[in-house]
Amino acid sequence: MLSHKIPAPSELTPEHLREIAVSFQKSRIFLTAYELDIFTALGDAKRTASEVSTAIGCDERATDRLMNALCALGILHKTKEYFSNSALTARYLVKGKPDYLAGLMHTVNLWDNWATLTEAVQRGSSIVSEHPGDRGKNRYISFIAAMHERARKQVSVVMALLDFTGIKRILDVGGGSGEYAMAFVRAHPEVSADVFDLPDIIPLTETYINRENLHNRINCISGDYTQDDFGSGYDMVFLSAVIHSNSYSTNKYLIEKCYQAINPGGQVVVLDFIMDEDRINPANGAFFALNMLVGTESGDTYTESEVRQWMTDAGLQEITRKDTGFGSALIIGRKA
Repeated sequence: MLSHKIPAPSELTPEHLREIAVSFQKSRIFLTAYELDIFTALGDAKRTASEVSTAIGCDERATDRLMNALCALGILHKTKEYFSNSALTARYLVKGKPDYLAGLMHTVNLWDNWATLTEAVQRGSSIVSEHPGDRGKNRYISFIAAMHERARKQVSVVMALLDFTGIKRILDVGGGSGEYAMAFVRAHPEVSADVFDLPDIIPLTETYINRENLHNRINCISGDYTQDDFGSGYDMVFLSAVIHSNSYSTNKYLIEKCYQAINPGGQVVVLDFIMDEDRINPANGAFFALNMLVGTESGDTYTESEVRQWMTDAGLQEITRKDTGFGSALIIGRKA
């Protein structure tokens, strides 16, 4: 996720306010083009609006106007009546290319949630269902793809900040695609891992793990972390992008469960947005708190003191913070 510099109120001008007000237009132009597979339809060729509209099954005039707007944004190129991808879009937005950003479909899906922000603020919680199974299979496929892309970019940094001394068995709670678990076992041959996630998600997890031929090193467990037992005997319980989905009280309960699941000397590791006490920074965390407001029943972003309190109340000690440099931080507690 890109970082956002927040100007001081004294630096804002009416032009800034107007730019903020209409910035959704650029986002919607790009997301619609992605959703309609315009970039894939262009591929490595130069095509007219008529050719592209036929390929994507849309109106020719409307497709032409949409691609003109993409050119105005610098996303596409146009020579006479022919459109083409830029080097960037050809690499990242054409299906089948190695670097295709499949996770952007999750952003497309978030649009509907964010359209309800006014009502969510009035109500104090989401007005849409928070359960991915209620939104259709494609929604949670795109969600896991987005989480996989993010984890793949961040995992090397996280690995370098963790201490794997004495670690033999890891539980990845809400592990999604299993990218972190796969990285852990690849780097440490003596380590085995369990990935715990919802019944709707685990078949996707298994697909990712089987693709990497790591099914003999990683076990998948289907369940609900708010209800089902984790078992015991783990040396590390890892929670990446989990606490922001839950209420304060659910997270307190979840950290207690994690404590019960680890051996003496074991670690509970939280990776997430960790907010300053004023809850303004990191800016992406402040924005993400609203993403949780519109999309979940009681999710939020939390401060370091709140995470430390959950860990202290559970009995964890030697609690440390390690910043990643990509907007999230690790909070690590150990069991005596």
